Amino acid sequence: MTRTVQQLFNLEGKTALVTGGSRGLGLQMAHALGEAGARVMITSRKADDLEEATADLQAAGIDARWIAADCSREDDIHKLADQTLERMGDVHILVNNAGAAGVHPPRTTRWRPGTRS
Repeated sequence: MTRTVQQLFNLEGKTALVTGGSRGLGLQMAHALGEAGARVMITSRKADDLEEATADLQAAGIDARWIAADCSREDDIHKLADQTLERMGDVHILVNNAGAAGVHPPRTTRWRPGTRS
């Protein structure tokens, strides 16, 4: 029996938690999971960004919610887990996408053979 891509990747009845889900790759992954039928909880540090992203997901017909949390803080991670379980039940899919890229000046020293960096 041949199955379609939609049948193979059907996520109806599943819940996804996407960290860093308010923009960029996280938001795109939340869209893809939602389009496949998953309910989506997105999180990031900024509530304003989350509200806008959730409205975008909901406008696409995706069951989406948000919780502001800083995943670099252990207490926020516990809050995120507890509130997600309370509001949405079991989590079946975790996209651990949260992160930050810092801008650092280039190193000014040069490596020379025979020396340690």
